[in-house]
Amino acid sequence: MELGDPALYGLMDDELRRQHETLALVASCSPVTPAALLAEGSFFANVTAEGYPGRRFHAGCVNVDKVERLAVERAKQAFGARYANVQPHSASTANQVVMNALLKPGDPILGLDLDAGGHLSHGASVNISGRIFDAHSYGLGPDGLIDYAEVRAQALRHRPRLIVAGTTAYPRTLDWAAFRAIADEVGAYLLADITHIAGLVVAGLHPSPLAHAHVVTTCTHKQLYGPRGGLILLGDSAETVLPTGRTLRQTLQSGLFPLIQGAPVVNSIAAKAYALGAATTPEFTARIHRVRDLAAALAEQLVGRGVRVISGGTDNHIVVADVLTSYGVTGVNAEKALEQCGILVNKNRIVGDAHSAMVTSGVRFGSNSMAARGFELADVAEVADLVHEVLTATENTANTTYALDPALQARVQERIRSICHRRPVAGY
Repeated sequence: MELGDPALYGLMDDELRRQHETLALVASCSPVTPAALLAEGSFFANVTAEGYPGRRFHAGCVNVDKVERLAVERAKQAFGARYANVQPHSASTANQVVMNALLKPGDPILGLDLDAGGHLSHGASVNISGRIFDAHSYGLGPDGLIDYAEVRAQALRHRPRLIVAGTTAYPRTLDWAAFRAIADEVGAYLLADITHIAGLVVAGLHPSPLAHAHVVTTCTHKQLYGPRGGLILLGDSAETVLPTGRTLRQTLQSGLFPLIQGAPVVNSIAAKAYALGAATTPEFTARIHRVRDLAAALAEQLVGRGVRVISGGTDNHIVVADVLTSYGVTGVNAEKALEQCGILVNKNRIVGDAHSAMVTSGVRFGSNSMAARGFELADVAEVADLVHEVLTATENTANTTYALDPALQARVQERIRSICHRRPVAGY
């Protein structure tokens, strides 16, 4: 590549250097295990394999079938599931599959409001889920926690055919049983999207929804350290017979192919197989314990510096901070100022936010990448010091512009670079 396409090679080299020297605290990403990267870049990409193992529409799938079966069995083992589909291109695609397989256009659905930490694919008006279906939402209480009484009230009001229990910026434990009780009361399916907490579920650090939800979806990159892709999982609900006369398993199997997707990304399935196998090892469990411990330490360090942390702390890998109240800086300016110093976070709306999603009053931190770098608690304290120093020095000149002393920026950037060299991502 260096000889044949030096422009692209240079960009790839620049990106690897950037990842080496900046600290990613974005909750929705983590470094892919090098072996999974190798699998994803493999020659399996050369195979077209529409259909499922043993029932393909193309020849040449003898090894592809074995890889997909391996990935399915490993997914079932990791999550304790009775059924797994490893073909979804993403968790968003998996959610589309579930909704379109089980519902009719115009059916009501209920999910966590986007501004309260829900996801686009849970019924946001700008997403296809909010255009095909009659989407309604529930929110958070003033304490930043899901108000299950409000969830029930919204469900009774709108009588959804499907309730989504899943979040992208919620730092607390989800009560699957409470969601299922509400779903049963209104005759709705319950979809649990565990994209952000899949690793915690596998490691036993967050309750599994499989005993409660009709369907579970997740991605494979955020907390499983695998490729970008999705999974659909079923527990005892797998053989439930639906009004159509088909089982839930059969309905979702055909709901993915041919309803939503064509050929699967076979090389990605190979990478999923590796990541799912790794997820059942003691080393993975130890890493996920570190994920939770580091996030709790970061929340504690920020609170100790006077920062308003939404819900007061965290039970998972996410910490959401109100930077507007704490520092007088908008979320977008906090994000940009920190990135200028080598610290990567994302702007995030918070409860009662008066600013748009492109400005926001908060930021979201995540600990997945810190855990992959082998951070210790002392490292978290150092990072919290640097975050606090940068945001204290950031001047909000307007909602989307700021001023930061170049000397401070250079000094913090060098300290972050030193931390990243001291705690490199293994294999990179």
